[in-house]
Amino acid sequence: MAIKGRTYLFGDHVNTDIIIAGRYCHLPTIDEMASHIMEDFDGDFAGNFIKGSIIVAGKNFGCGSSREEAPAALKAAGVSCIIAENFARIFFRNCINIGLPIFECADVVKIINDGDIVQTSVEEGTISVEGTEQVFQSDSFPEFMNDLIKRGGLIADAKLRLKALQGK
Repeated sequence: MAIKGRTYLFGDHVNTDIIIAGRYCHLPTIDEMASHIMEDFDGDFAGNFIKGSIIVAGKNFGCGSSREEAPAALKAAGVSCIIAENFARIFFRNCINIGLPIFECADVVKIINDGDIVQTSVEEGTISVEGTEQVFQSDSFPEFMNDLIKRGGLIADAKLRLKALQGK
């Protein structure tokens, strides 16, 4: 699964309250929450965000409270994947659970600029920045986790498995 998109650059320790402020977590749908992503960082971010783009950040992305709404709102807003030096553990797992591709790679984060075009491969764990010859290797996932991501996460995977069982 190849992902290509424009980058939006963030620094270290972007917490879930920045990703989606708690005051919006009561909204009735994830799509409504998505219209408020990164609002406390930049009030116009959600309105200016280009669907299919890639978030790039430094250390400890998704730290803070373990709210599931943070990665879900990013995915609903059209974030195609997140590249970071590393992720908070619960945020990391929540991304896998909902099928939002993530890549951990310290080296590439140091050369990506806001607005760069980046291409990734979920299966290979590779990241390349358009206009450079370099290909970076992220920490790769086991095949079963890549399959979960490709199928859209745990719930989508469970629905597919149930459907297959019902068809027998």
